[in-house]
Amino acid sequence: MNLLSSVNGTSVTLEWTPPLDKGGRSDVMYNVLCRRCSWDSGQCEACGAGIRFVPQQTNLAQGSLVVTNLLAHTNYSFWVEATNGVSDLSLEPPRFAAVNITTNQAAPSQVLAIHQENVGQNSVTLIWQEPDQPNGIILEYEIKFYEKDKEMQSYSTLKSKGNSTTVSGLKPATRYVFQVRARTSAGCGKFSQAVEVETAKAIPRYDTTTVVWICLTLISGLVSLLLFLICKKRHCGYSKAFQDSDEEKMHYQNGQVKFPESKFYVEPHTYEDPCQAVHEFTREIEASRIKIERVIGCGESGEVCYGRLKLPGKRELPVAVKTLKAGHTEKQRRDFLSEASIMAQFDHPNVIRLEGVVTKSKLVMIVTEYMENGSLDSFLRKHDGQFTVLQLVVMLRGISAGMRYLSDLGYVHRDLAARNILVNGNLVCKVSDFGLSRVLENNPDAAYTTSGGKIPIRWTAPEAITYRKFSSASDVWSFGVVMWEVLAYGERPYWNMTNRDVIQSVEEGYRLPAPMGCPTAIHQLMLDCWQKDRSDRPRFSQIVGVLDKLIRIPQNLKCTSTINRFTQTISERACIDFTSCNSVEDWLDSIRLGRYQENFALAGYTSLGMVMRMNMEDVQNLGISLVGHQRKILTSIQIMRSQLLSTMGSRRHL
Repeated sequence: MNLLSSVNGTSVTLEWTPPLDKGGRSDVMYNVLCRRCSWDSGQCEACGAGIRFVPQQTNLAQGSLVVTNLLAHTNYSFWVEATNGVSDLSLEPPRFAAVNITTNQAAPSQVLAIHQENVGQNSVTLIWQEPDQPNGIILEYEIKFYEKDKEMQSYSTLKSKGNSTTVSGLKPATRYVFQVRARTSAGCGKFSQAVEVETAKAIPRYDTTTVVWICLTLISGLVSLLLFLICKKRHCGYSKAFQDSDEEKMHYQNGQVKFPESKFYVEPHTYEDPCQAVHEFTREIEASRIKIERVIGCGESGEVCYGRLKLPGKRELPVAVKTLKAGHTEKQRRDFLSEASIMAQFDHPNVIRLEGVVTKSKLVMIVTEYMENGSLDSFLRKHDGQFTVLQLVVMLRGISAGMRYLSDLGYVHRDLAARNILVNGNLVCKVSDFGLSRVLENNPDAAYTTSGGKIPIRWTAPEAITYRKFSSASDVWSFGVVMWEVLAYGERPYWNMTNRDVIQSVEEGYRLPAPMGCPTAIHQLMLDCWQKDRSDRPRFSQIVGVLDKLIRIPQNLKCTSTINRFTQTISERACIDFTSCNSVEDWLDSIRLGRYQENFALAGYTSLGMVMRMNMEDVQNLGISLVGHQRKILTSIQIMRSQLLSTMGSRRHL
């Protein structure tokens, strides 16, 4: 039961709980089958050798397993079977729980062969083939070289964009060792096997030209020495700008290694010409490679379509194509492509993947991976009440992992909401919508305006509203609202309250109550994300750790309050003023659920006083089948109870 998967690059962690019926025995063991599936035909085959199962593939005693050494960007299906001592005697076929996953990008495979093309006294030209499994776009190759038997003393590296390079500055008649490895955005592959090359011997020449050059060199050396002594005497300094940076040199001396700084997100608008960022970060795709099949959505910038992408030598991929509407201005075009420049810098299984852009045709397009289930809020509303709490928490874990990755890069999303999370066919959630130009208008009822839509106040942290201080901490606040949306199956945060009321209520200390059935631990994490002081909010790395722990110990997700509590007093400006309701009938009509008057009457709830004493279990016993309507009734009871206390002048917590 509850088979869950968590993909990390080319590894996957599988976790499950024991079967409901153990057959009356305690000797339950688990076996895991692995199958690799084709993108095109949809057919699957055995994974074969090379896959590693930790601790083992069969006869597992515990309900977890890590599978490593998978291929990058590949579909896999894992089947988990429970067996005991009499399973082999059963005449029925074995029963499995199955989960489908898609691996992410991995480092490229090893460069297999290097060939010398040219050898001189002071240089060597090398050529090599691309790795068999590039696992993505190869950004560059790194060439490592050193004198034979002197690797421990000193070795150097240089970089090449192509699959050939000329290494210069070598000593004549010296044997050197060369190795090459490829690098993608996922990291570096293994170095190739070492290749030894001996440079040509120096041929002495004593003609007039050589003698003249030697004399000129000596004279220039003496002049340089004299100038240096004069400069030193006058306390001349030097500019660090004329020194090679560590990243350019990449020298390794006496075993001391100095790596370049970690990768950080680069803001496209810092470029003098934003088009330069587009060309630097994105891949240009020929329009003829894309076959658009149907329109699946509409935005401010243009239509969103479903299509198929076929690149030379690669399988056909289903893609989403975002188009720029006709008649656009140059600024609209730059803003549209800026989103692609941002997206192209990201590579994570929980962040939407950019396939490329089309800028050289009449129709400008951004091409991304296709997410079958669309936006998270619509998906949850469509499947209201159909998932377990554990499944919802796994979705949240994916979103938080994507946000951890973005925050580690230094990127602030500023528009994190369930509508901007996309869901694929395997229920993997991915962060999307990287639009720019967010500006707060003076009108307190207004929202931030972006090139891709508006950011409602109800998702935004207080300091971002008041002082425009956007940070990873303000993204954490927004993630708390996303958690509430997920547990409430896409319900609108703060219901029908106006933006003005939301701002003032939050400022006064009001926080959203736990949705019906929400575990106490999850609601507490929401409240932690909604701390007024942004320094008190957890980081995304801590949020991922909390959710991981809850997933590993699902028993902690069963603790829910019989009455969902408001942690602070609610503002009088709630969505509906229930204090004006005089009867159960009035109250049900005010929340548009008048059809359930008979349910309340049959259950004996004839007055509002009796209704306000109802808890979650009482609501569930009314015979109302729609979970969304049960949740709406319970929420309105909480608000009505709070409004009554507020009217009586009470500032006590419920």
